[in-house]
Amino acid sequence: MVTRQRGRPRSFDRPTALEQATMAFWEHGYETTSVSDLTRVMGISAPSLYAAFGDKRTLFEEVVEAYAAGYGAYGNRAFVEEPTARAALGRMLREAAVIFTEPGHPHGCLMITAAVNCSTPEVEEALRDRRNANLTAFETRIREDVESGGLPPDTDPRTLARLIGAVLQGMSLQARDGATAEELTAVAEAAMRAWPAEVREVAPETPAGYGA
Repeated sequence: MVTRQRGRPRSFDRPTALEQATMAFWEHGYETTSVSDLTRVMGISAPSLYAAFGDKRTLFEEVVEAYAAGYGAYGNRAFVEEPTARAALGRMLREAAVIFTEPGHPHGCLMITAAVNCSTPEVEEALRDRRNANLTAFETRIREDVESGGLPPDTDPRTLARLIGAVLQGMSLQARDGATAEELTAVAEAAMRAWPAEVREVAPETPAGYGA
């Protein structure tokens, strides 16, 4: 006995449609990307968009999550894989210089460019909260290195974290204006030269009476 499938099957690939929506929001920002723009680039009807993704704001929230887990995951990888705040944040800036300018997708960072001229309070607040959470993560990692003796005790973790955040946001905007990966890498290197010198670890002296 053949059982009929209830309802009409989707005539589009959801991950592909989500990627196309990501490109649209990344290129044009949240506010100026209309539902008609989205349905055009995604190749679906408005009813299909609402059925699969909800409204525009809900779709954008999913886009942001997908972006953070994909294109924007370089920062988390650096934090996990690098042993110090200097190494992690330096790597993050250098990789951002490449990702912000590579071909195949809009330049800059979606989290930053999508917020430009945004007049929807909920979206503006959500993006601001993500950026502030990043600053908090930067500050926490720097503070840990100060407390462990890896950075000088007079290091100001909050100011240093905000410096990195400001450089990252500036790199995103400059990438939109045509800066190259090489130019932004030079900016990243200049920002890292503003860091205090790391404290070298000194091996403990061998106690008297014990051999090396």
